[in-house]
Amino acid sequence: MEEEQVGITCYANSARGFSGIVKQRYSDFIVNEIDSEGNVVHLTSLNLSEEVLESQNEETHDNEDIDFSNLEKHLGAFRLLAGDADVDLLRGLLTNYIKGDTKDSKPIVLSADSDKLHRTEIHNFFKNRFSFLVTDTVDGPDSSSKCVRVRFWDRRCDGGLKRKRLRGPSGNKNKSKHQKHDGDVEQFDSRGASDDWPSQRGKFLQFHLYKENKDTHDTLMVLGKMLAVQPKSFGLAGTKDKRAVTTQRVTVFKQKASRLSALNRKLYGIKVGDFRYVDNALGLGQLSGNQFTITLRGIAAESDDIINDAAAMLKKSGFINYFGLQRFGTQSVSTFAIGAALLRGEWESAVNMILQPRNDEREDILEARKYFQKTRDADGTLLRMPRHLVTERAVLAGLKKSPGNYLQAINVIPRSMRMLYIHSYQSYLWNHAASKRITLYGLNEVVEGDLVFCKDNADIALCANEEHASQERVCSEMEVDEDQNDVEVGFDVSSKNVRYVTADDVALKKFNIRDVVLPLPGSKTLLPANAIANTYVELARKDSLDLEQSSHNVKEFSFTYLSGSYRHLVQDPKELDWKILKYGDDNEDLAETDWDKIKKIQNDDKKMEQKDSADASSSEVKEGNDRNQCTALQLKFMLSSSCYATMVLRELMKIPSSVWHLSLSHSLTLSLSLSLSLSSPPHFSS
Repeated sequence: MEEEQVGITCYANSARGFSGIVKQRYSDFIVNEIDSEGNVVHLTSLNLSEEVLESQNEETHDNEDIDFSNLEKHLGAFRLLAGDADVDLLRGLLTNYIKGDTKDSKPIVLSADSDKLHRTEIHNFFKNRFSFLVTDTVDGPDSSSKCVRVRFWDRRCDGGLKRKRLRGPSGNKNKSKHQKHDGDVEQFDSRGASDDWPSQRGKFLQFHLYKENKDTHDTLMVLGKMLAVQPKSFGLAGTKDKRAVTTQRVTVFKQKASRLSALNRKLYGIKVGDFRYVDNALGLGQLSGNQFTITLRGIAAESDDIINDAAAMLKKSGFINYFGLQRFGTQSVSTFAIGAALLRGEWESAVNMILQPRNDEREDILEARKYFQKTRDADGTLLRMPRHLVTERAVLAGLKKSPGNYLQAINVIPRSMRMLYIHSYQSYLWNHAASKRITLYGLNEVVEGDLVFCKDNADIALCANEEHASQERVCSEMEVDEDQNDVEVGFDVSSKNVRYVTADDVALKKFNIRDVVLPLPGSKTLLPANAIANTYVELARKDSLDLEQSSHNVKEFSFTYLSGSYRHLVQDPKELDWKILKYGDDNEDLAETDWDKIKKIQNDDKKMEQKDSADASSSEVKEGNDRNQCTALQLKFMLSSSCYATMVLRELMKIPSSVWHLSLSHSLTLSLSLSLSLSSPPHFSS
């Protein structure tokens, strides 16, 4: 995909660019998450802190306070809810617990019960009295009845049954099933949590996840398998780049820090540490941004002055806050095209595009897609489609359950993933509008009709008085479920703080270009009151879309239901710093990672000390190494979570980011990017 296709055409300054190699090594791209309080997340220790050790040493078992001296007292309370046969079953289970003989104890299944309210009372009885027991509902002897099953929480005491986790076509959490020899189906919960958890300890273990050249979701799957927990047990604020070295926070439900710490001996390219117990899980968007340490190798410029001038200009002018190509998919089927089909209500077309063959995929994936295209056999394609293709498999599972119901198939896709298609189309409109704004008005000043983010109380008061109805974009609050607002996490301003620029504002120079925002269109956003509004309307019209009304009644895929939001036109890379390095070996590490720092402390080996010393002084030419003539530029900066580092590099180097996605040799990359860098940028602010 070329940048022009998604509206990326302009630059923020006229500085000369230069060529360089992006991500020659994955360690050339280091990302550290910044938490909601502004702290940069680092992996600093693999060991348990004193606080965590103290928490684990003070571990108590709530059930030790239960008085089992009179077993009949507890059984009498249960007899009020159940019959004598069930009481005898529970007596046997509790007797085993008192004796400490739980290893071979099998679950007990109570009498068939068709009364759901009564079964709920039984569940609550065990929940309130015996927290070391867990209950669930299983199928009864006939199709119309259910039974309550009771077992010890310890996963090792499941009567030797092996559990297999399944995910049904609805995408909801289905319980695992195991077919016993007598034909009865038993269902086991698979939370995978620690079998006993002190009430005074936070229910979630937070840790710092360090990974090298690993996909975030694949990494969590590896950890989940080793801990025997489902991926949904993990919480995180955002995913990180694969071809990079990244550090971020992760939470997991009811797992001991000592258990995770022990995994480090078995993990490759992954480390976990900095453990602490917390009360709440991390959720998407609970971060303020990321810190980047990026090393560009093989720099080709006439002099170091050109490199320094380009970096200095970037720091002064900032960069155009485009959505990068990652937003739109790097494959032959664009995500924004699928988003447009969903907004039009063309469900079958959207499904076909999701499952359509792509030229740049592995052979097994391509064959699976071609098989569906030829046979329309959802079940057979599902067997052929690799498991990591979550979206495609979800659609196929939906079609298998409801053949021909394409909307239902789309709804099987996890909501966060299917909304990416809609967000991609909003981003497509935003990019084109941003380029049009710069082409028409430049970046030197704010013009009448621009939208700006209010900064002081007087401006906010004006915002509150804006007539949103002037554009006939009134949204009925009764029809909007606030939990379903589709504003992607990371959009950095809210509609209540945005207003139009007036002629008086322009005369008084009240605002500057960094105050200007553009909408990601929705029911609660305004369009600019100048020529830029036409860009949104005309682009949408070309895709047979109307920003103010929908051709179908599925609210989730409608501009009249999407809230929309705003995004700054220009952003600054915060705390930007840079240095020019000289090196001779392409395999030489030029940046120090969190793991490098830990190894430096842990390992006193002379060879490691020499390597660390070489890393620390990598910008210096080694004596006797006449090959040490290559130039690298190392950048360090921070971005908010909605900004793209690729757009920062594009502005710096004046090279289209699409070049970086091509599978070219280094020499071809250099020659191509050098020719691009010597040409004049297509648009810039004078």
